[in-house]
Amino acid sequence: MNAPAQDAPVSERIRYRLVSAGCRHHANDNIAAFIEPGELDALQAEVQSKMQEVLKSLVIDTDSDHNTQETAKRVAKMFLREVFAGRYAAAPSVTEFPNVSRLNELMIVGPITVRSACSHHLCPIMGKVWIGLLPNEHSNLIGLSKYARLCDWIMSRPQIQEEAVTMLANELQERVQPDGLALVMEADHFCMHWRGVKDSESKMTNSVMRGAFLKDANLRREFLSLIAKG
Repeated sequence: MNAPAQDAPVSERIRYRLVSAGCRHHANDNIAAFIEPGELDALQAEVQSKMQEVLKSLVIDTDSDHNTQETAKRVAKMFLREVFAGRYAAAPSVTEFPNVSRLNELMIVGPITVRSACSHHLCPIMGKVWIGLLPNEHSNLIGLSKYARLCDWIMSRPQIQEEAVTMLANELQERVQPDGLALVMEADHFCMHWRGVKDSESKMTNSVMRGAFLKDANLRREFLSLIAKG
């Protein structure tokens, strides 16, 4: 891939860095390390310009329609700063504490409200996540609110639910290093509610079980029974 010209769109410059580094940049990947200071503003302006062309191709008269005159600007800001911010922002700062008291009992955090988007249609995914941890004396403990921040960072990307839960599990496993980790996510998919079959009742539930939760059926049952009461 040839280096982009100096006046090339900012998206091309960012993509060139990613490709040169051999770094994957799928919809659910974080690319914050390859965005230089000031480029996110330029990228937002570029997305706004392209979104304006989409509206034009949809034959929407944004000049005389007061409701859509600022739509391209709003959508660009929403994508980069809000609903897909997990792609463009660095991981949230999370303070980790040593397990001084040597806690080794089941901990459950949740339900945490999460918002994501289907990478197939960019339709919302709205749901809840429960996290189960079995720490050991070497585990790093993190503050309760930090679980929600990490969930939001991982989920604020276009993706499929199965991959999102696995990515969150990987992040928590690396940070906390527990003996056991369990995640359950239940969510509504608006690509089913809003289009296609238009089924308003269906939800998707999936789980990730690691370590002690995978090996110990009693621990797994305890976790699942406790979150069912929540």
